[in-house]
Formats: sequence, C-alpha cells, structure tokens
Amino acid sequence: MAGISKAILLTQWLRELLKGEHIKGKNAIPINFEEDIVSKRTIAILFFSLMFILITGLGINALAQKDMPFGGSEDVLFANKLWTAMDGYEDWPMGSGVYPGASPHGKFLKLYYNMVHVEGTPYHIVVKDNFGGEDVTQEKVAESPGDYLAAVTIMLQRENGYDPDNNNWFWVKYGPDGKILKNPKGVALAGRVAKGTGQACISCHANAKGDDYLFTNDQ
Repeated sequence: MAGISKAILLTQWLRELLKGEHIKGKNAIPINFEEDIVSKRTIAILFFSLMFILITGLGINALAQKDMPFGGSEDVLFANKLWTAMDGYEDWPMGSGVYPGASPHGKFLKLYYNMVHVEGTPYHIVVKDNFGGEDVTQEKVAESPGDYLAAVTIMLQRENGYDPDNNNWFWVKYGPDGKILKNPKGVALAGRVAKGTGQACISCHANAKGDDYLFTNDQ
C-alpha cells in the first residue's frame, strides 16, 4: 500500500510539472519550458523511468513476500485472524495442567487442544501457554496464570499443500496481548517458522516420534 501511495503522489507531481507548474509547499511556481533547460520530453522520460523502477520494485517485493517461508503478509494476516478465532481458548475443555518447560519455551507450560474456524475453514490446533518470571513457580502459575504469561505459541495444521514437507503445520508466536512476536531480524514469527535453517520450531518438532511433530503423543 505504501508503494502504491508513493506512485500516486509521484504521478500527481509530474502531472503538475508537465502543465508548467511545480508544487513546492502550498504554492505553485510557474516554469517556462521554453526558457528552462528541462524540457517536457525530459520530464516525460524521467516520469516513465521512475514509474518503471517503482513498479519493478513492487513486483520484486511481492515475489519476495510470496517466497518467504515465514513472516510474509499472508502468514501474518492468517495469524491475526487466528488469534481472533481462538478467543477464550483458556476455557477449552481439552488441555493439560501446568508442567515444567524448557528453552525455547517458558519455564512452565500449559497446553490446549481444539478445532478452530478461520474464515469458515476448520483446523486442528495446539496452543501452548509459555510462563516465566523471576519468582515464577508451578503453584503460582496455576493460581494466577495471567501474571506469568510470557508468550503463546501455536501449532495449527493447515490445508494440504501448505507445507507438505512438514505435515502442513503453521506456527505462530504471540505475545500475551496477541501481537505476533518477531525474531532478532525483525521478521514476524508466523508461518513455516525457520524452515530450512535447522533451528527453531520445525527442526525441533521434526524429532517427535510418529512423524506427527507432536511430542505429547510420544508419552
């Protein structure tokens, strides 16, 4: 959207220039093209050159977004809709008690299982509450989970073809407020997180038995 806005502004500016006026602040400054070195032909060439660069840049950016394994606009949009769809998950009947966790998750964890509908499509989902804090204990989390909630991590099985290499799992890491968290490079942790890097979500859960990426089924 930002690129499109820039293109519109550029078009308006050059249109005024071709009319013999240059917008500067709130005042138009007349330009006599017969006396000025810059001709209308030069301005036209400049216009089409800049538009080509801008459109090409937008196309490259769109392709890059599409090829990103995670953090792209489509994954972020889906993750935001998912957070809305799983509202009230703390009251889901299927879940675990509070149990000790390990890095990269919280010191204590709690699981929830259900089906959620995103834009009318049902999906299997596993929600993992990650708890932490200097004085956190299992008992304190059980009594006041909201006081120690550090993050909410999600495994959701998407439709066939989303990521056939990894059972089509979709991964997200939210803050307690539902905002999608980012990695140190500023990329949103939503989608095929860290696919191909040998680190994080996919590479870890690939070690689960049964090729289902779920450690809970190994017990």
